[in-house]
Amino acid sequence: MITNTKITKQAISAWTDKYFTNTKNSLTTPPIVTYGIFVRRPTMMASALAINWLKDVAKEQQFTIDIKTNFNEGDLVGAGDPMLYITGRMDNLAELETHLLQMIGAPSVAAVNAHDMCLALPDIAFLAMDARHCAGMEMAEMMAYAASVGSDAAKKHGAKGFIGNATDATAHYFDSEFGLGTMPHAFIGAYDTTLEATIAFRKKHQDTPLTVLVDYYGQEIKDTLEVCHHFSDLAESGTLSIRLDTHGGRYLEGLDPQKSYAVLERNAPEAFRGYRSEKDLKHLTGTGVSAAAIWFMRENLDKAGFKNVKIVASSGFNTEKCKVLAKANAPIDIIGTGSFLPTIWSETYATADIICYDGKFKIKSGREFLIKDYQTRYGDKQPELTTN
Repeated sequence: MITNTKITKQAISAWTDKYFTNTKNSLTTPPIVTYGIFVRRPTMMASALAINWLKDVAKEQQFTIDIKTNFNEGDLVGAGDPMLYITGRMDNLAELETHLLQMIGAPSVAAVNAHDMCLALPDIAFLAMDARHCAGMEMAEMMAYAASVGSDAAKKHGAKGFIGNATDATAHYFDSEFGLGTMPHAFIGAYDTTLEATIAFRKKHQDTPLTVLVDYYGQEIKDTLEVCHHFSDLAESGTLSIRLDTHGGRYLEGLDPQKSYAVLERNAPEAFRGYRSEKDLKHLTGTGVSAAAIWFMRENLDKAGFKNVKIVASSGFNTEKCKVLAKANAPIDIIGTGSFLPTIWSETYATADIICYDGKFKIKSGREFLIKDYQTRYGDKQPELTTN
């Protein structure tokens, strides 16, 4: 794992908050301490990367720790509920707080977002396409892992969940050897038509199902039908998919506001009774990949005899959009999304507080609930350690 590479003392010190280094260097007789870690908003337990990293550091630096997890991976966690307790000698743990909080807060929020998206559309498969939106490889690993945790939790309730992700490096979190994906807009632009690009792509990828991106030239319907006719054998066998990623600045080919309303009136009139905001309405009948756009594509495919061609949708599929499209019963087969990434970064801030020093429970004023939670779960005695 990428997160396990920074285990040297020098690297940890260089990338930690300075006051933690000052703490480590100023302790005269380091006490045995217990930290409680929590996030201020409702989240999901997705702490394995952090715990594994901590165990690796302890092994590398040869010190003893005790870790108590209060939830199983994938459990929903209430706002402020302590997720885990870590006990060790204070000079060994002081500089690790920065790194642990980085690995706990953001993944826990991304995991609950992924979980909620999967439950909103339980019959649709998801593909994690978050990597290019991440700030580096470490974040990309954390987000991929978070999506897998949220997906696995949703699968327990019958959802299809995430079937894979976009990069080879993190594909193992989805029980795969390789990442999934076909072609970006830039590839289509290298050819004069979508069909020409697809023919070139297929020559190099003959042993896998074919997914074609069809919005580059603003001719989603025309280009889709042209591709389907050319690859009629794939269309008939169900191994051809078209991907809608229409830009939010325009309507899918053949649609406008009035026609979008008409499409939904034909296919999902009940959807209008469920929307609550202008944003919800945009997801239903607006520009880009709306419910109306997806239904319109399905209508055109079926009318042309391509009922086995699948629809892959992408572009802004966060939890809210998934819920709206569920009301419209949008005929999607797969959703490609990175929108489970946290949107309000301040909500991802995890917090750690020491609740016990050498067996004596005490904490800064206002955080007494951590002591109460620990004692309720584990009693009045701090774990014993064999210190180095």
